[in-house]
Amino acid sequence: MKGFRLTEMTWEDVEEVVSGGDPVVLLPVGSTEQHGRHLPLGTDSFVAIDLAERAAASVRVVVAPPLWYGMSSHHMMLPGTVTVRPEILLEFVYDAVRSLALGGFSRFVLVNGHRIANLPWMQLVCERVQREMPRCRIEIFDPAYMSTDVAGELGFGPVGHAEEIETSHLLASSPDLVDMEKAEDHPEEETHLYRVDPREPGDSLVYVPRPIDSPRLTGGVKGSPTKADPEKGEIYRDHLTRRLVDVIERM
Repeated sequence: MKGFRLTEMTWEDVEEVVSGGDPVVLLPVGSTEQHGRHLPLGTDSFVAIDLAERAAASVRVVVAPPLWYGMSSHHMMLPGTVTVRPEILLEFVYDAVRSLALGGFSRFVLVNGHRIANLPWMQLVCERVQREMPRCRIEIFDPAYMSTDVAGELGFGPVGHAEEIETSHLLASSPDLVDMEKAEDHPEEETHLYRVDPREPGDSLVYVPRPIDSPRLTGGVKGSPTKADPEKGEIYRDHLTRRLVDVIERM
């Protein structure tokens, strides 16, 4: 059975769906921030929405309205970026989950499109939900961590920003939003111990958001977007969709 968009349902629809088996609620969480000259500001949100909608095409879930904002203070040096304090994001998502739980739902998956910058406060949301609403189960689905195997098989470079991974995903899902003529490579300099790629064995996971170095020179890019490939992007998003469906079915 295909999923449902919460915004297109009436309250009676929700009541019927909940009484018929309490489906999982997917909440896409992204950001609105600069993604180089070749990708749109909504890239992270589009990634999360794409995966949620694709999963909803094959399993019985409810897709909640996306959260278009994230903690993006480290991208504020370029215009268009909107950053929200993590404590505000935590409270916002907690209230959304609590509201849906009061309406009868009890299973939730936060679909993260904003990588490691979103994860700490999302983990705090999940801890609070489980502590204060013990009947609820909540999980986080993070593409970077759920694709460590396929990203290597596809030959993708390290996780950066607006790099070949994100660009390949959008070339497959929303090609009209990508301008490859403006894509420029700016490989990230290796740092001792501190890395954000879950494939890196030396990744310390001690991430502190900082302004991107020389943003005007790099155009806000860390990585090699010119290596992006829509066919690889399709394989990548197919893999992630299967993983998300697996998480849903196991709940």
